[in-house]
Amino acid sequence: MTSFQVMPQDMEAIATGGAFLGTGGGGDPYIGKLMAQSVMAEKGPVTVISPDDVEDDWLCLPVCMMGAPTVMVEKLPNGSEAGSALAQLEAFLGRRADALICIEAGGLNSTIPFAVASATGLPLIDGDGMGRAFPELQMVSFTMHSVSATPMVLADDKGNSSIINAISNRWTERLARCQTVEMGGAALVALYPMSGAEVKRGILRHTLSLIKEIGETISAERNAHRNPAEALIRRLGGKRLFSGRVADIDRRTVGGFARGQALFKGMEADEGKSFRVDFQNEFLICRGDDGAPMAITPDLICALDADGGLPVTTEQLRYGLAVTMIGLPCDEQWRTPAGLDLVGPAYFGYNHEYAPLHSLS
Repeated sequence: MTSFQVMPQDMEAIATGGAFLGTGGGGDPYIGKLMAQSVMAEKGPVTVISPDDVEDDWLCLPVCMMGAPTVMVEKLPNGSEAGSALAQLEAFLGRRADALICIEAGGLNSTIPFAVASATGLPLIDGDGMGRAFPELQMVSFTMHSVSATPMVLADDKGNSSIINAISNRWTERLARCQTVEMGGAALVALYPMSGAEVKRGILRHTLSLIKEIGETISAERNAHRNPAEALIRRLGGKRLFSGRVADIDRRTVGGFARGQALFKGMEADEGKSFRVDFQNEFLICRGDDGAPMAITPDLICALDADGGLPVTTEQLRYGLAVTMIGLPCDEQWRTPAGLDLVGPAYFGYNHEYAPLHSLS
């Protein structure tokens, strides 16, 4: 099957799967789910197509939220920003988009494109630029394939918008981050205009199908009164990192990011141990008592509520919350020198060398 229809009721699984694969970031999936369901109830389902079905000369555009996920919990979008950003970028480019893309497989940014796709009638490509969520605009597979992030349009809930042209994707991040902060810490954006040929070279394939499957697995396991952790570990080739309760949480919004660290006291098989997880929107490094990494970016660190089995985002962490942390291997593109240069430990200031998840104890 090269394409499939997504109905409003499917957004529950997509939001849940996106929240899990988003490694704690990507924005609150609940908000995006409601936005998508509302539009789809009026405009109809969304067609998701394989990258192989994209014509080389198509114009393909990602639409997404930029900013601190914690801001989006209280600063709700008015619903028009993403469509406005898309329309303005199309006007600037002088042509209509042929298909839309999810920039990342995480939270709000795995659901907002469904709302825009339904509103416009455009197909959504089955893939994304990260295979998870990362905090900065240049941290996508498209950067490794020399796709420019600009021209880019930002739009906020007040009706403000701007167009950025930058000399590099890293400069796009710097300039857009400043504007996002002035827009209240979050904005909706359209960026990385690319041809269908560029999509097929750079996209991480079939992650939307995977997100939906993950969400359905979580739902099925919860309905069977089982925590989904073991089923997800088997399906995704991951490993259990620890189970523990939040003993302390330091979370702050700085420069358009939710930054901080959470300390956990082990429970069950990990009783008597302690763990620390650092995040910048997303969980980036998990360490045990000795300070050695148990999992480190770009591999995925995903949190499940140990009691209810639902994904936990960084803004949902609170004192006493019991979680099971799971590590998942990242896409192979991120393990290349170019990938590690973009999203490896050194970029985030860690003095640990990257080591694949299953090589760590």
